[in-house]
Amino acid sequence: MNVCMIAYAVYESDSRLLCYTKALVELGHTVDIIAVAGGSGAAAHERPGVRVYAIRGGKYKGKSRVAYLFGILSFFLQAFWLVSRRELRQHYDVAHVHSIPDVLVFCALVPKLRGSKLILDIHDVLPEFYISRFNGSHRSLIYRCLLWLERASAQFADYVIVANDLWRAKLVARSVPADKCEALLSVPDRSIFQPRGKTRNDKKIVILYPGTLSWHQGVDIAIRAFSRISAEVPEAELQVYGTGPEEEALAALVHELGLAERVKFNAPRPLGEIAGIMENADLGIVPKRDDLFGDEAFSTKTLEFMAVGVPVVIAGTKIDRYYLNESIVEFFTPGNEQSLADALLAVIKNAEFREGLAKRALQFVARNDWESNKGRYLSIMSRLGAC
Repeated sequence: MNVCMIAYAVYESDSRLLCYTKALVELGHTVDIIAVAGGSGAAAHERPGVRVYAIRGGKYKGKSRVAYLFGILSFFLQAFWLVSRRELRQHYDVAHVHSIPDVLVFCALVPKLRGSKLILDIHDVLPEFYISRFNGSHRSLIYRCLLWLERASAQFADYVIVANDLWRAKLVARSVPADKCEALLSVPDRSIFQPRGKTRNDKKIVILYPGTLSWHQGVDIAIRAFSRISAEVPEAELQVYGTGPEEEALAALVHELGLAERVKFNAPRPLGEIAGIMENADLGIVPKRDDLFGDEAFSTKTLEFMAVGVPVVIAGTKIDRYYLNESIVEFFTPGNEQSLADALLAVIKNAEFREGLAKRALQFVARNDWESNKGRYLSIMSRLGAC
């Protein structure tokens, strides 16, 4: 079987893309990846059965709506041309398109017309993501247009995968028939995320956030909470790995709070490298807000921290309380920096509690990793008659 994956994302940093590709290649299928060029280059991530076509230009990380749209449009046009040309040379049995944005599914128009099965994989629900990122309203014209595009994209696809059960319920209510849609949670690949042994031997307490620097991710809340505990825990350091539209504002906040020596910003890393960085942390933090988008957006990094044996302090959003409980993570009140500061201290100052969280979380993720879930993806392929 020949499969094409299309994603406005960096292949080597996207866990869903990597897991899907690995599962298909293990069965002897070939996969073409059309994605955004990453810093380490596409060739480094090719292997037998996988060809990576990296589109230059990158993902736009600023706050301008026009520039953001231009970045997506540029990727769409290049991906459309590339997948159409590849399809005419070598037919794809399946085109698996990853949103956001939903309209990327139309990049696979030529394969669809030539009989390819088409999967739309919704990592984030776009209407809610958009109004969260650009401070919009669910009553606005653009929100209604995005809902219409969501329905049109879902109708064009043969099957829709969505990243969690709450979003599946939402999509079934407004955009896609229930028998055409399935929820597949983003879970860690434990060949990458597993305890291998810490290599740090300093006296620091490292609190780590790896991910996008967007408003809904709440990194500013984490920085303000850290400032509240910095005097009480002088050996603590907050490390941030990622880029995004809030990068400059967050750097300014760190300067304003006088934390330049205690809060360190770092560039994103490929998954294989970030796994080791996460394991060497003493505490993971997932501080996202509970806005219309963040309240239902499950963060993959939560399970990744668990998989490497690191305890996690996490916002008690609707989606996180749906899947998790207080025996495996330490919750705090979303958006409340004092609640986050208290949660950090509770974990930092109690070694027995910290170790218990990590141990129980490791047992939980062993039952909820990619090996436990990939059969569901392959079953979707089978039902489509493609595998």
